[in-house]
Amino acid sequence: MVTDHTREAGVRNLERELGRITRKLATRIATGAVDTPVKVGSDQIRDYLGRPKFDNEVEERTAVPGVATGLAVTGAGGDVLFVEAAASGSDGNLTLTGQLGDVMKESAQIALSYVRSHAERLGVSAEAAAKGFHIHVPEGAVPKDGPSAGVTMTTAIVSLLTGRPVRSTVGMTGEVTLQGLVLPIGGVKQKVLAAHRMGLTEVILPRRNEKDLDDVPESVRTAMKFHLASRVDDVLAVALEPPRAEAGAAA
Repeated sequence: MVTDHTREAGVRNLERELGRITRKLATRIATGAVDTPVKVGSDQIRDYLGRPKFDNEVEERTAVPGVATGLAVTGAGGDVLFVEAAASGSDGNLTLTGQLGDVMKESAQIALSYVRSHAERLGVSAEAAAKGFHIHVPEGAVPKDGPSAGVTMTTAIVSLLTGRPVRSTVGMTGEVTLQGLVLPIGGVKQKVLAAHRMGLTEVILPRRNEKDLDDVPESVRTAMKFHLASRVDDVLAVALEPPRAEAGAAA
């Protein structure tokens, strides 16, 4: 119910959905349609609440290079957002869409500047990095801002240019500097809980946020793997699938 029907910061909608189930059960018991006691498991939820309102689309969205899974904090608590990068001509311009705030726009510019200035070390040709890019964060009707999408935007661009998809089990958050440092962010607990709710099993966090993991429930910490990053290189080493040649050799 929490995963598929009631994603929110509180429990108001969860209480409403529980009420719907109990009312339907009461009706069925009163009409003799079911015998007591009644057990409602995950297999019966759809019968009582209808089709899921939310989908787990991480694997599908990150199946192609240029899409990275980020973690954010919204008015409804933690959330998972996707950052999409695409080449858009040879003019070198950067186009940003998705109702991004000024700080988030600056994060995208920093990400692109970092990739261009370190193209050779990242295995990207200078010509490819000099192209124009379009970065989009879906759900354009929802305003988004803050610096913590820096690592996600950087990863999306590098994924696009190297042809290496982002691993579907990984979510990430962190601010990036022009020198490639990964700086701490806020809302670690909410972001980790959102990642866990979406079925992600690994989270990349700034190393300086390690102490904030104490706020995450132990059951969630045990179920997930955390990677602490000091630099962009640390993020890319975990987030991207191996190069095709390497993957083929491993197979």
